[in-house]
Amino acid sequence: MTIRTRFAPSPTGLLHIGNARAALFNFLYARHHGGQFLLRIEDTDKERSTQQAVDVIFAGLNWMGITADEEPVFQSTRQARHTEVALQLLEAGRAYKCFCTPEELKEMRERAMAEGKPPRYNGMWRDRDPSEAPPGAPYAVRIKAEREGETVIQDLVQGEVRVANAELDDMIILRSDGTPTYQHAVVVDDHDMEITHVIRGDDHLTNTFRQLMIYRAMGWTPPNFAHLPLIHGPDGAKLSKRHGAQSVVEFRDEGILPEALCNYLLRLGWGHGDAEILSREEQIRLFDLDGVGRSASRMDYTKLSHINGVWMREADDARLTDEVMQRLAGREGVDTGEDTRARVLTLMPGLKERARTLVDLTDSAAFLGRSLPLSYDAKAEKLLTPEARTMLGALARDLAVVDPFTAPEIDAALRRFAENSGHKLGQVAQPLRAALTGTTTSPGIDATVAALGKDEVLARIGAVLHG
Repeated sequence: MTIRTRFAPSPTGLLHIGNARAALFNFLYARHHGGQFLLRIEDTDKERSTQQAVDVIFAGLNWMGITADEEPVFQSTRQARHTEVALQLLEAGRAYKCFCTPEELKEMRERAMAEGKPPRYNGMWRDRDPSEAPPGAPYAVRIKAEREGETVIQDLVQGEVRVANAELDDMIILRSDGTPTYQHAVVVDDHDMEITHVIRGDDHLTNTFRQLMIYRAMGWTPPNFAHLPLIHGPDGAKLSKRHGAQSVVEFRDEGILPEALCNYLLRLGWGHGDAEILSREEQIRLFDLDGVGRSASRMDYTKLSHINGVWMREADDARLTDEVMQRLAGREGVDTGEDTRARVLTLMPGLKERARTLVDLTDSAAFLGRSLPLSYDAKAEKLLTPEARTMLGALARDLAVVDPFTAPEIDAALRRFAENSGHKLGQVAQPLRAALTGTTTSPGIDATVAALGKDEVLARIGAVLHG
């Protein structure tokens, strides 16, 4: 048997982090077992589904490196097949026509609630002859739920889960306007796509029991089910805007690398010993459902930032430079030409050591493209005393004759200047850093000076002297 998993989002909003983790787990499970991962867009809600949301899903999965093995299936194109199966159930006596009016259904719900019962359909048309309905009256198609016994699921994460069949009502599988319901369409699609494992959030557990009614009624073998615990906020409450980013797009915009997000999501509710930083190859080799816990996971934004920092230090300098240049584009007073790009690339080994996100990295690199005169933060201003400016003027004369203008030669020149002028190296380096960057932090001063280049360094010192 070839294992086939699927990710089946509804295109009604952003790609939520919980859905992204489900996609990742489905992808890794299929890859681990040499199977196939499929994508289905459940776009039957025509009022809420948008092309923009579809594009966001595709872009998010592509960014995360989660690729399907077949062309995506759009559920809305399969309505005829969903109807065909519903009519087969009707013909076989496993489903029936329900002619209840909206008013009758409302009254039914209100009566049940008044009696302290769940507001379920009472089976009014289950055993009635359709000829009793008014001619041409609209009807929905309902499945006949079993009333005795119980349904048992051997869930691959939650273990054995049972529900009494009396708790399940005769749910609608085809609405009165001829459109299939979610519960029905999902089953037909999973069967036709030969899905062997349905891995999804445990908020779908109730749906699974309802969907199993259709599998049994059609005589189809159901897939294996694995229901993942949900992701909560750091405080244990439902993840919301007040906790921070919730969607893949938000994490991307906040400067998280895709490999870092995938690494973090994998470890959020799954474990393999002490392994924490795992490449995609290692993830595929190690991942299986027996490592998934049963308890809800809590987002830890600080830990995600730490993991992102680890991945950034491993990332290719040219790739990070491209990311920084894209983020610098449009910033006022920052040139994003080739000179700036060359400086960022040159200094990237030092810049990425301190950064936790691409936003941090971009902020720390922005000085490399700033136009004169620079603005100085309070700490830098404090360093640029009249005495420091006089010293920088003398230092500029020494730097002007450094050749070649490389980090080792610059370091030697700074040390000679400090010794000859009776200063400690830090007393020279810090005012120079303030003059060149507008702040008191940067990579090593020799590398920073070399990255800016002689002409720019002398121009920035000159701006301080004459500012």
